[in-house]
Amino acid sequence: MKTRRWTRSPRGKIFGVATGLAEWRELDPAMTRIIVFLIIFFTGVFPGVAVYLGLALILPVQKKSDIIDDDIIDVHYEEAEENVNMRSDYDREKD
Repeated sequence: MKTRRWTRSPRGKIFGVATGLAEWRELDPAMTRIIVFLIIFFTGVFPGVAVYLGLALILPVQKKSDIIDDDIIDVHYEEAEENVNMRSDYDREKD
């Protein structure tokens, strides 16, 4: 999947920053996550985490209009919306 700009992906694991980068540059999301983790680990955890959290605050959440690959927009967004709804339901159940 390709996006027009770097955004936070709703399919991401932690804030969607690394997955958003992978989608923007058409890279493998798993490999991108590993590289981001290694960069954070080897630069001293605090600076890497601070940059990652800063990006999570600055980057906008991905919208359908950001996606260039139109064939799979609906499928991925339906899956992502289901995951978000499941998380919301789980959070409500915990409270």
